[in-house]
Amino acid sequence: MESKILITGGAGFIGSHLADELLRHGYKVRALDNLSEQVHGKDCKRPDYLHPDVELMVGDVRNPDDVARALEGVDYVFHLAAMVGVGQSMYEIREYTDVNNIGTAVLLEALIKNPVKKLVVASSMSIYGEGLYQNQKGELETVQERGLDQLKAGDWELRDAGGQVLQPVPTSESKAPTLSSVYALSKYDQERLCLMVGRAYNIPTVAMRFFNVYGTRQALSNPYTGVLAIFASRLLNNNSPMIFEDGYQQRDFVHVRDVALACRLAMEKEAAAGKVFNVGSGNNYTIREIAERLASVMDKKRLTPEITGKYRVGDIRHCYADISLAKEVLGFYPQVAFDDGLEELASWLEGQIAYDRVNEASSELAARGLTV
Repeated sequence: MESKILITGGAGFIGSHLADELLRHGYKVRALDNLSEQVHGKDCKRPDYLHPDVELMVGDVRNPDDVARALEGVDYVFHLAAMVGVGQSMYEIREYTDVNNIGTAVLLEALIKNPVKKLVVASSMSIYGEGLYQNQKGELETVQERGLDQLKAGDWELRDAGGQVLQPVPTSESKAPTLSSVYALSKYDQERLCLMVGRAYNIPTVAMRFFNVYGTRQALSNPYTGVLAIFASRLLNNNSPMIFEDGYQQRDFVHVRDVALACRLAMEKEAAAGKVFNVGSGNNYTIREIAERLASVMDKKRLTPEITGKYRVGDIRHCYADISLAKEVLGFYPQVAFDDGLEELASWLEGQIAYDRVNEASSELAARGLTV
């Protein structure tokens, strides 16, 4: 008999691509999603991109009745439902805590009554805070947050005790979390709760720390979504991408289909149970480079990035993934080259309408003293 899989947040960006991946491999898929306006727009209807074979249940992960209904007859669960965004989390504290933390608690209480073969939870690279660094001698250093005086002076890099600039290196799962935003705290809470309860009730559980995910179907009118989608929204409206600091901060961008692949492998591989995995490309790019390359493939080279020279509370300087553990245990090797992913994204963007709310979001953060 075919296994049935529940994806919470299954009508969203990552969830819908994961559904496609699972359907291709012969699984039945049910999605529980509240079709929130910030992601799905005012219509709040079933998105056109959601595969017709996905059974969509409209409901809230915080509602025990909705969750119990969604779990009926289910063999595996992917828990993706969450409020997403570092900046917004710093003032919508209750909403982020409610959806991410309480929603996870409700799901786990339901799973205690109706155990499944495996639970896979979406975590985030944001829990690391700053990535790993090494000093001039090649020794690894764990760094603290940059001081306000340093940031106000436009001195963006991390330094050792002697004032020498530290060099970023790939961040592995062994790095201790440094939680610098409400969003990061809530994702760590989701991860730890799932692993803890899974262990206590013998539900094999895996946590996946997603790095910067990009690709088609991302919510372009949500100013707190992934940076590539925010840049795309600006460019579609003939506005220059806005970049904090100097644009040389480094990140790892991973295609959404690769994320879906990693998630399926985590579900299928017995050896994954109880572990935490980075899900990235293993490559790193500067934010400035990302903006320029996207503008180029969208034929909008003239819209050069606007470097604000401002700092946003909760932001970090450099963080990119060491994916050797996912390669070793899951057999996960990213399939989508960055150039190919950008070309695909640009083609999809041609038919999209995006409301550019970046200035609105920036003003909100500035008014609350969350940008420097």
